[in-house]
Amino acid sequence: MIKLRQVTYAYPDTEAPVLRDLSLEVEEGEFLLVMGTSGSGKSTLLRCLNGLVPHFYGGTFRGEVRVAELDPLTLGPRGMSRMVGFVLQDPESQFVVDSVEDELAFAMENHNVEPSVMRKRVEEVLDQINIAHLRHRKINTLSGGEKQRVAIGAVLALQPQVLVLDEPTSQLDPQAAEEVLTTLQKLNADLGLTVVLSEHRLERVVQYADRLVYLPGSGESPIIGSPQEVLPQVDLQPPLVKLAKSFGWQPLPLTIKEGRRFARAVKLPSPAAHPSMAPADPEPSDAGAMMRMRNVWFSYDGQEALRDVDLSVGPGEFVALMGRNGSGKTTLLKHIVGLLRPERGKVELWGEDVKGKDVEDI
Repeated sequence: MIKLRQVTYAYPDTEAPVLRDLSLEVEEGEFLLVMGTSGSGKSTLLRCLNGLVPHFYGGTFRGEVRVAELDPLTLGPRGMSRMVGFVLQDPESQFVVDSVEDELAFAMENHNVEPSVMRKRVEEVLDQINIAHLRHRKINTLSGGEKQRVAIGAVLALQPQVLVLDEPTSQLDPQAAEEVLTTLQKLNADLGLTVVLSEHRLERVVQYADRLVYLPGSGESPIIGSPQEVLPQVDLQPPLVKLAKSFGWQPLPLTIKEGRRFARAVKLPSPAAHPSMAPADPEPSDAGAMMRMRNVWFSYDGQEALRDVDLSVGPGEFVALMGRNGSGKTTLLKHIVGLLRPERGKVELWGEDVKGKDVEDI
């Protein structure tokens, strides 16, 4: 399905190539995981598959790329769009219209797909990605994770033969990420869709991959093989694989289910042998707080995002916000910096209400 021959590419105004003499073949129906540190060339490799590199980014390109015998260098992103569905890391950068249902239909409209076929495909995608409840929502009211799933649905509507995803779970909570990856695995297994994706959180996806491509960076030669072949050779490893290597478990387990078979044989010291944990720090007092939220409410088009939120943060504190996609984390942060103003309640910074301040002053 995919062939790369001696591909070398350097971005404009850079001397060293990101990819150097890279050769790779991907079979039809294969699930390929591209891994490596930031800046190692993962996104660049993916962009070669639909012509974004070099058509959009410029630079110097040498070598040959073929996807289903088509040449992305000749056809460009538009010519490859029916064959290769591409999902960017930042979903907002690829949205065109303002509602979910219209976004799912947009690419099909540009390819002159019959209206009856469009309606059928939109319904199929809404079910496949489990976003039917979002169909009438405005995109700017969605959470980051919801936007990512809509972006995946929009490219699936064209029914490409190759699906390329650049860190598709980067903005998803663990459950939503699992749902998306399970969907990709089903599309790969049931429909024979060739999937190529990059991902930092390897523990989420490595069990689905047929092969891994590890890019060391600096144009060095990649390591290509099955997960069991590649993971022992690289520093980037899921926690389970690190544990398995420390105990010498073979064959290398990739899932918790596989790891349990080995873990049953491990003898651990009794809990009595470990010192008791130190007591947790007491709750910080409200006195001297640098940020206070009091009874804060906010909604998007009548859909509640924050309800009666009270929060105090003292100087030097490190506070983590946790919750599902759409639970209000980003909305809360936007209130703190003044990008949103509460419908009810008050947000104070150093004792001053942010409601009457400009964002630049905050």
